[in-house]
Amino acid sequence: MIDKRPAAVVRVSQVADVIACGNFARDNSMDLAVRGGGHSAPGFGTWDGALVIDFANTTGVRVDPAARTARSEAGATWADFNHATHAFGLATPGGIVGSTGIARLTLGGGIGYLSRKYGLSCDNLISADVVTAEGKFLTASECDHEDLFWALRGGGGNFGVVTSLEYRLHPVDVVHAGIIIYQMENAQTVAKFYRDHMASAPEEFGAFLAFALGPPVPFLPEEWHGKSVCVVVGMWTGDPAEGPSR
Repeated sequence: MIDKRPAAVVRVSQVADVIACGNFARDNSMDLAVRGGGHSAPGFGTWDGALVIDFANTTGVRVDPAARTARSEAGATWADFNHATHAFGLATPGGIVGSTGIARLTLGGGIGYLSRKYGLSCDNLISADVVTAEGKFLTASECDHEDLFWALRGGGGNFGVVTSLEYRLHPVDVVHAGIIIYQMENAQTVAKFYRDHMASAPEEFGAFLAFALGPPVPFLPEEWHGKSVCVVVGMWTGDPAEGPSR
């Protein structure tokens, strides 16, 4: 969707590369763009004439199951993160699409299927490593650089280049998930039911209502393919035995 022509793209592998890029852009009066998971619909990951810091090669996630924490590099997507944490029966609130990058979503707040019980992604951020515009390397947390940490949790970016993020994890293992697709003519009825049901639903049930084009999948009538539809996607993280009834 995005057609921008940066001056250069640098695929970084470590913090030293990020510092060098920032210093180069500042010394040469260049705009700087940061590409994390590459899911930015507005195209913030690139810009005409800019120097792009690309984290595509930095997707590692290290899980500490005893402490229930995980530290992830900035290029990881939620699919990368969930794959790493699920091995230990743990998770943190992320996005609703696996290809979304963890960094941008968290810096913007971050809402997902676990948010009703465990809060936003930024609520579960423990610390973040940041390279500032001056080329300094800082670790922001509740104890260090508190103002920067406050700004990073939902401020949307532009406070520095975040190179890694540390999250609090929660016990989430087996879940029930499903998608229900309705014809657009029923959208008002569906939306009212969704609103009323979610107001009293247990926190273990997370769901989203959306409007989309009918996907070409076998369980959907062919005449709905490519047509506007109303979609409800839900996930139950409580007692597995109660999942089917939700």
